[in-house]
Amino acid sequence: MFTKILIANRGEIACRVIKTARKMGILTVAVYSDADADALHVNMADEAVHIGASPSRESYLLSEKVIAAAKRTGAQAIHPGYGFLSENADFCRMCEQEGIVFIGPPVTAIEAMGSKSAAKNIMEKANVPLVPGYHGDDQSEAVIKKAADDMGYPVLLKATAGGGGKGMRQVWNESEFSEGLAAAKREAKSSFGDDTMLVEKYLTQPRHVEIQVFCDNHQNAVYLFERDCSVQRRHQKVIEEAPAFGMSEELRTQMGECAIKSAQAIGYQGAGTVEFLLDVDGSFYFMEMNTRLQVEHPVTEFITGQDLVEWQLRVAAGETLPKTQSELKINGHAFEARIYAEDPNNDFLPATGKLNFLQPPIESEFVRIDTGVRQGDEVSVFYDPMIAKLIVWDENREKALQRLAKALSEYRIEGVTTNIDFLYNLATCAPFINEDIDTGFIEKNKDLIFHDNEQALAGELPMAALYLVLSQEASASIIAQQSSDPYSPWHTTNAWRLNEAHIHQLTLAHNDIEYAVNVEQKRHGSGSYYLITVDGQTVDCQGRIDGDTLYVSIDGYRSHATIAKITLERNTQISLYYQNGVFNFTHILPDCGDSLDDESHGGLLAPMNGTMVAVLVKAGEQVDKDQTLVIMEAMKMEHTIKAPADGVIDAIFYAEGDMVDGGCELLSFVAEDEGK
Repeated sequence: MFTKILIANRGEIACRVIKTARKMGILTVAVYSDADADALHVNMADEAVHIGASPSRESYLLSEKVIAAAKRTGAQAIHPGYGFLSENADFCRMCEQEGIVFIGPPVTAIEAMGSKSAAKNIMEKANVPLVPGYHGDDQSEAVIKKAADDMGYPVLLKATAGGGGKGMRQVWNESEFSEGLAAAKREAKSSFGDDTMLVEKYLTQPRHVEIQVFCDNHQNAVYLFERDCSVQRRHQKVIEEAPAFGMSEELRTQMGECAIKSAQAIGYQGAGTVEFLLDVDGSFYFMEMNTRLQVEHPVTEFITGQDLVEWQLRVAAGETLPKTQSELKINGHAFEARIYAEDPNNDFLPATGKLNFLQPPIESEFVRIDTGVRQGDEVSVFYDPMIAKLIVWDENREKALQRLAKALSEYRIEGVTTNIDFLYNLATCAPFINEDIDTGFIEKNKDLIFHDNEQALAGELPMAALYLVLSQEASASIIAQQSSDPYSPWHTTNAWRLNEAHIHQLTLAHNDIEYAVNVEQKRHGSGSYYLITVDGQTVDCQGRIDGDTLYVSIDGYRSHATIAKITLERNTQISLYYQNGVFNFTHILPDCGDSLDDESHGGLLAPMNGTMVAVLVKAGEQVDKDQTLVIMEAMKMEHTIKAPADGVIDAIFYAEGDMVDGGCELLSFVAEDEGK
């Protein structure tokens, strides 16, 4: 076994590998960029080596610097994690030439699966079922488009060297093809340095089911069952679960054996994942093989009781697989939710900022947190915006899902916009609970997940208002007890008015709609109750706050919700994690005339920090509404800025390759109506 390994990665996966290595008594070496000088993985490792500037292409993607760090520290092997160099055949070959063990598959396997086109050719020869498509060498637009036209729309364009949803576009009709192909090729070139594309038939109701395989150097191979990864945004997974729901033992065995056949066809060694599309009729098709550990590997670890990183290290050291197929069993059910710094309400736009407050759920035998950040860390524009992975387990799907919802409701992050509320709504909506899931799940259930539908909020608005009043009373009571005159009338919070009812007049906003809410306090014996009126409807409320839980009775109906409160610059945001999802309200304070109106300008602003990758217009050019003007890239994703109306480009302030701060004016635009 190795005595020291280097981890050629960062963030949560680097921390994850360090934990297992430490458990096995193996020393670890971290590598880091300028931006990661004080990162968690650097502090956790036994040694750390600086390898370059913040952009990954100037640090984590520099094979020579990574190998030099391994040689300098005497590391015998390199664990690549996922992303970066994990599926780079040239890097694997360099390790081999320098006498360093690459903790992953051999060069030939990476090369075979590194091209989606070549992989499909290999699988076709191995009689593995394939989705209809074109993956040939002729990369002319005419040839690729003809293949798309022949198989019929919709189709899926995919970068052959791709992964993680990069270089991928759905094309729903012929008129969208050219623009979709250009965008996919551009993103593929940026992400992988290779814009070779394939096109395949887009199945409209498939599930994304993948099989975890493991092979050693002694001709042994097993599959550690399956994961369902159907819930995705931007072709990237959001919530994964294991085992997949609705799987018969017969289908599980068929897919597992097919996955092993796929791995053996390329002489595979180590951890790999064979990804399939599972259609509604039970037929399945090979999609791709990832020659690395997957982001979602913890759900497999939970249901099998195996440490897959330990398996990787043992196989790379020449040992046989720790278990045979007959010894592997499924125990319970697990979910993984990816916690991202992003805005789901703005097309999942990545967010940057400082993690001013970070409080994850308490870890236990049921709850696991894989993360690479701490409170006070920055979410940088240079890397993927994942904050953590929340993994839960219980004895069946229903109980595990309850664990997931509870853990999400307990996750507290301030300083950056996150997807926690989105994940909670998704995990608690009826279609997800009832297993009505395919890869189009988010789009199909958008109203349920985003609460975009018209809602009466008959229970939620009074709960939010009651929480505000009760928390105000609790705060005032603490202040009063600490003062020299605890009975001073200045400490009262009962909305006292001379000869008038004691009424709190609140303004609460939900989904940009403001509601006037009146809360009238009434005495009842030694206690109080409240009459809360919204839009002329009055309900009788009682309640109490215990920690972060609000217990409430509304017209005799008792319930409770977990509360998260964030104080913004002027207002307070309240999130109620309730049985019907999470409901966000903003308590809007009265405008006393001290706020200034934002200056209006005729410019289009950068939605985030990023790099300008394409400027498609010139100053003075006439443009049409929805015409693409510029394209930015941030956190490994492209963002297209389009014309909001017909008009003229007045001036352009950035060129291709420029770094842009979020909120900066990209170009000056004069709408047609304004110019008249």
